[in-house]
Amino acid sequence: MSKSILIKMKQGMNSFRPSEQKIAKYIIDNPKEAGELSVMEMAKMSDTSVASVIRLCKTLGLKGYQDLKIAISIGAMEDRKKDKVLHEEINADDSPKIILDKMAAGSIQAIEETREVLSIPNLEAAIDAIDKANSIHVFSVGASSIVGLDAQYKFSRINMPTFMYFDHHIQITSAVHLTKKDVAIGISHSGRTKEVIDVLKIAKDRNATTIAITQYGKSPIQEVSDIVLYTASVENNFRSGAMASRMAQLLVIDSLFIGVACRRYDDVIGYLELTREALEDKKY
Repeated sequence: MSKSILIKMKQGMNSFRPSEQKIAKYIIDNPKEAGELSVMEMAKMSDTSVASVIRLCKTLGLKGYQDLKIAISIGAMEDRKKDKVLHEEINADDSPKIILDKMAAGSIQAIEETREVLSIPNLEAAIDAIDKANSIHVFSVGASSIVGLDAQYKFSRINMPTFMYFDHHIQITSAVHLTKKDVAIGISHSGRTKEVIDVLKIAKDRNATTIAITQYGKSPIQEVSDIVLYTASVENNFRSGAMASRMAQLLVIDSLFIGVACRRYDDVIGYLELTREALEDKKY
């Protein structure tokens, strides 16, 4: 049973129905007590209905209420075992050291919680699709483009044709030429970036395998994605939450890259050595 249920509730809160939010909030605030309640008691304590409790179980990917109770108990036990990493808001009078500490805490939190919400079967499916693809096309805008560029750089170094364009019109013209032998990766933290969703839809219509990297919870990008890879969301001021989320996205890209590289180990070692030697010539 996954120990990540409390994290999933926190991450998915904004995408839940109002009744599901009430139940999740009660459980997050009272994990020890919640793990001991019957389904009827849970409905009463959260001021909802038994049907809403069962619906939340399904939303969280659980078979039923008994699974939810077990997951809550495991999550509460894990929380007691370790100190929680808190990503505090940055204040205008914070010293450089405090800023560094808070930024580090936010990145650690994003990485640890991404590890909990990311589906391993989905990660394996994405690695398999990329490994078999003729070409990889990465679609993103804004801050996520930095992550997309990193993906292009990594896969290009191991001789895998990888394309990433900043211009949205070029993204569209690229997507219309995809086939079932290609992979399209869409990166959108919110899962609601219109440009990325539109391009992924084109890619899906062309029968390419579509992969979304997005924050945990329901969002429109899932409707045009064959495989969804969730990241954690760290909310904060000064866009430091967005910075932490970028670290989570990079973790997913690195996991995809290493996963594919391990399957092509002998070839990859050779490709990396070739690129390393070529780049050495550019150093003083």
